[in-house]
Amino acid sequence: MSEKFLGGQDRVVRVGTTVRRERKPWSDRVAELLRHLENAGFRQAPRYFGTEGDTDVLEFLPGEVGNYPLTSAARSTTALISAAKLLRAYHDATAEIAATMPGGWMLPDQEPAEVICHGDFAPYNCVLRGEEVVGLIDFDTAHPGPRAHDLGYAVYRFAPLTDPANEDGFGSVEEQAVRVKLFCDSYGVTDRAAILASAADRLRDLVQLMRTQAASGHEGFASHLAAGHDQVYLRDIEYLEANAEALSTRSRKPPPAPRALPSNPAVPSRSACAPGSPSGPTT
Repeated sequence: MSEKFLGGQDRVVRVGTTVRRERKPWSDRVAELLRHLENAGFRQAPRYFGTEGDTDVLEFLPGEVGNYPLTSAARSTTALISAAKLLRAYHDATAEIAATMPGGWMLPDQEPAEVICHGDFAPYNCVLRGEEVVGLIDFDTAHPGPRAHDLGYAVYRFAPLTDPANEDGFGSVEEQAVRVKLFCDSYGVTDRAAILASAADRLRDLVQLMRTQAASGHEGFASHLAAGHDQVYLRDIEYLEANAEALSTRSRKPPPAPRALPSNPAVPSRSACAPGSPSGPTT
């Protein structure tokens, strides 16, 4: 019996303990990456089983995916810390191959090629069991690059570093600063100002990608622009830059337990550059 997951711009189908995904021009690179992760003992990513026709067959990772609006579990401190540790473990597992896999990815390589960036490390691409982040899915946007390239976007999504108008966010600037420090400390990075600068750069790249793809006729990105997603990211960039100093300084107060917030359909609840992110516990 199959189960369909709809999310982003792809259809993902679960069949028993496997997941079937449509092959893309960069699928061979992703397959190489997943095979390396398995051989390296990184078991928080799905195993790659091969192809059936025009689909890839991957392992199904059981658990809950952090779709928006985020649950209290996905917003918890435990999820934040475990996500940072998972990202560090993933990066460390790819460091030895980053320089040996140039080109062939969905997104362009970035220099220096320290690791294979996931490219879209966010709650909707993480698998949770309870409050613990235990898995990482959807490697369509993976590509060689610096650790900070992934870290900036991860902190943006998990802190989260959003303008108050973005209803997928939560917390005051001070509360977000605490979460930034927790994430960076748990990963093992000290230069939080550099990570915040990387977050703003990633959002600028995302806006450019959306506009370029929409102009070339990509219907998915065109719909994102029509919904005003680029404007949301631009406001978030302004928010990041206006509060950079405060966000990179630890608050003395612990963050309160996050409260549930309504989701605004007009606000993007997932990255526009991750067309394959499923809206269910898949790979």
